[in-house]
Amino acid sequence: MLELTMPNVPFGPVRCQALLFDMDGTLVDSRECVERTWRAWCARHRLDFDSLWRISHGRRNRETIRLVAPYLDIEEEISLLVRAEEDCREGITAIRGAARLLGGLAPIRWGVVTSAWRRLAEIRLNLAGLPLPSVLVTADDVRQGKPDPEGYLTAAARLGVDPAACVAVEDAPAGVAAARAAGMRVIGVLTTFSSERLEADWHVPDFDRLVVRDLAPGAPRRPHALGEAHSNPAIGWGM
Repeated sequence: MLELTMPNVPFGPVRCQALLFDMDGTLVDSRECVERTWRAWCARHRLDFDSLWRISHGRRNRETIRLVAPYLDIEEEISLLVRAEEDCREGITAIRGAARLLGGLAPIRWGVVTSAWRRLAEIRLNLAGLPLPSVLVTADDVRQGKPDPEGYLTAAARLGVDPAACVAVEDAPAGVAAARAAGMRVIGVLTTFSSERLEADWHVPDFDRLVVRDLAPGAPRRPHALGEAHSNPAIGWGM
């Protein structure tokens, strides 16, 4: 059992069996590469970038193309985007506090559910200096991408945890919708959208002050977080 708290949120602690994280915008800041890739793609096809950008967050490239340009050869476009995104390595960094947070979690307590394909996920996690999870559900593993719940349900099953006992961590509306459809509570990370757009149960700017304790017998009792959260362990999210 994990217990999550954070200063200045007026509710009791949240408890869950596992944390399931989105990757881009949640654990990894890849905005520079993602935006550059989509801008070039839109320019090539004479499409409006802003319209695409509003709906692309959290979705697989395949779903984004179907939404904005269903007349294109999707397989050909996916091939071009794969090369462009895998070759873009500049500006990939961890979201503040993510490395410390993940480093303090046992492998059975967390996983990643991402709309990226496996090779890209591994590249970006490595560039950001973050560990690879034992459960990594990517676009390669599901038939339906977010906002469909398949990815989150798959991750929960691989961890052997009831979906209702998981808390998902997301930065985009499509991801929040996917987690909710899977029956999970959701923490929204405000790196991409405002709290008004991100209809999560709770909101955090990043992971810098998030405290996570593993309550399992024999687990370390030290909270895993950065900054002031160590000195205020009693305040956090409600169930």
